[in-house]
Amino acid sequence: MQDTSQQYDAVINKCRTLFISKMKDYGSAWRILRLPSLTDQIFIKAQRIRGLQQNKEQKIQEGQESEFIGIINYSVMALIQLEKGVSEQPDMDLDEALKHYDEKVAQTKQLMLDKNHDYGEAWRDMRVSSLTDLILQKLLRIKQIEDNQGKTLVSEGIDANYQDMINYSVFALIHLTNKYNNYKL
Repeated sequence: MQDTSQQYDAVINKCRTLFISKMKDYGSAWRILRLPSLTDQIFIKAQRIRGLQQNKEQKIQEGQESEFIGIINYSVMALIQLEKGVSEQPDMDLDEALKHYDEKVAQTKQLMLDKNHDYGEAWRDMRVSSLTDLILQKLLRIKQIEDNQGKTLVSEGIDANYQDMINYSVFALIHLTNKYNNYKL
């Protein structure tokens, strides 16, 4: 499990670096996005990944890796929005955004470690395509919960689904790194 923790941190470091660069370029413009908008952005990325996995021809050069990174960063933004609420205008500087980013990632990593302990790292035997399908399933669940105004009868909440998508995306990136060795963390 030590390898998993280090690999997880390497993936998150790459995602965090991109988040910082985008914050420097755009500020916290993402703070105006309502949860359904973030969910739809993640859905587009997951659908593109599935298309890349199924189609023989690829017309845009960016591959699965950048889309999984996008899923991670948009999911972290969604977790922040769940806690802080939506703003009518950009209202976070880089330091504050990173504080929230790091908190959400730390909580999500702890969830992964706890589940990894109980499941015995079963994800290592999964295919990237299965992780993609699970992400899409989580997105459909989130959309249904959003349509139900956030109410569930027996199911976990939206936050747990965003956390699972982060963890599935990290696992996919670890698999892609190990499989192709052309994507460096």
